[in-house]
Amino acid sequence: MRTFDGVGSTPRSGVGTARWYRPDADLTLPDRPDPESVDVHAELDRYEAARDAVREALRNARDRTAERVGEEEAAVFEAHEGFLDDPTIVEDVEAAVRGGTPAAHAVADRFDEAVSQFEGMEGRMAERADDLRDVRDRLLRALLDRESGGSTAADLAALPEGTVLLAERLTPSDTAALDPDAVAGIATVEGGRTSHAAIIARSLAIPAVVGVGEALESVADGETVLVDGEAGEVVVDPDEARRDAVREAGPDAICERVETADGRPVEVAANVGGEAELGPATERGADGIGLFRSEFLFVDREAPPSEAEQYEAVRASLSAFPDDRVVVRTLDVGGDKPIPYLELPDEPNPFLGRRGIRLSLDEHDDLFETQLRALLRAAATDAGDGLAVMFPLVTRVEEVERAVATVESVADDLASEGVDHAVPELGAMVETPAAAFLADALAERLDFLSVGTNDLAGYVMAADRGNDAVAEYHDPLHPAVLRALDRTTAAVEGTDAWAGMCGEMAGDPALTELLVGLGFDELSMSAVTVPDVKRRVREVEFDDARSLAADAVACETRGEVLDVLGLDDRES
Repeated sequence: MRTFDGVGSTPRSGVGTARWYRPDADLTLPDRPDPESVDVHAELDRYEAARDAVREALRNARDRTAERVGEEEAAVFEAHEGFLDDPTIVEDVEAAVRGGTPAAHAVADRFDEAVSQFEGMEGRMAERADDLRDVRDRLLRALLDRESGGSTAADLAALPEGTVLLAERLTPSDTAALDPDAVAGIATVEGGRTSHAAIIARSLAIPAVVGVGEALESVADGETVLVDGEAGEVVVDPDEARRDAVREAGPDAICERVETADGRPVEVAANVGGEAELGPATERGADGIGLFRSEFLFVDREAPPSEAEQYEAVRASLSAFPDDRVVVRTLDVGGDKPIPYLELPDEPNPFLGRRGIRLSLDEHDDLFETQLRALLRAAATDAGDGLAVMFPLVTRVEEVERAVATVESVADDLASEGVDHAVPELGAMVETPAAAFLADALAERLDFLSVGTNDLAGYVMAADRGNDAVAEYHDPLHPAVLRALDRTTAAVEGTDAWAGMCGEMAGDPALTELLVGLGFDELSMSAVTVPDVKRRVREVEFDDARSLAADAVACETRGEVLDVLGLDDRES
């Protein structure tokens, strides 16, 4: 029995037969010809045709991933399209071709340079190198007359059941192609927990350990391998005790609601971005839906969804969780979520522009009212008393008052038409510093507040989460972010309102005690981590958690926070 340490990416375990994946084997470039012999015009045409083919493949990969995994995870392929069309990369490749370099060599040279630059950086920026490799390899396959992005993906989709996939690294498209019913685990030489490939593996609930190092190369095809994504271990030829532990774990969903060891209930819900995600959420024991991303109904189409379509989609979610709460976020577009047919404004900084509730109340109030009609009608169905509606990107009390007034107006219209309806719970997303500072005023006017930690961390720290140059600043454990969380939960204490969290932070079991101690009543996350967070909730003593949270909020640096939580940078 040999054990290798890495970084646990998906907190699950699996055991199976090792199979190495070496996609670079079919990407060997021919020798470089004499520059004088290169047909520049033909090579430029080939490069443009390859870009067109890859662009189509990326869009298809995005659609497949959105259907199988979720809209948020699929957004990585939009970023890949950005690399494909990056003007500096395109100009450099074309310049090299004009100088007598074949298109395939020019692509390899320019992308390898970019990959090296990213690899020389730290943290999440280094992990973005995998995204560049994905685009590079797709282009090279197209230029080498191989099926762009399709041949390797097809192989990965057809792996035999019980495979433990070993690789130097996996790209997002590699991972998205995997069948979670066939793949018992993933282990890679390189990679980090926050890489896009790792995020997709977590969403697919595939046990994964990344960054094992070159020692993994000693594992041979056909050996029995156990992947422990919680301990961050890869075990070759595990003994029966380790194998039995994996078998006994089996389907680890905790279907009943949970409470802390001293009796404080905590809802553990799932984030959902489409109907395909309802099944996994119920299977893993989610206590309802803490974030239903309604924008998925508006994408990949030429016109907005009708009231009837939205009504049926919400009703399907309510039917999947008839005894639980389903929180629907009203249309949240703008910024990184453009919808072409809405003709959204072209702004120099869209993240600080007209998006979320701002668009719903002004430019697209007609879409807002249609959506509210569908929601209020769904609230009157058999399971509709569990419906809750929240407004995104709130920064002013006036926005909440206008949104609530619009709900009341829509209810009046439905009543006058004789249409069955009900007014659901109403809440606001806390994802801006303004909302955190105004949390007490918002709690007086609403039934709940739900923190979106991804955006909140970005706005508090002035760091775009899509900009790798400031990735280290996008940090939910920074004391400033923790104080915003503490201010939010304090605002609902002693009121009838409740506080939830639907950002990525909620799904990290290592932070569950902290979040319970801060006073969150509900945590919502990717379905794959629901069982682990539920188990962690059961272990927490609330008084101890309160003390831990107070100590963390009092810290002045991230390092101090990690010390209080007993974590290191690799775990956080």
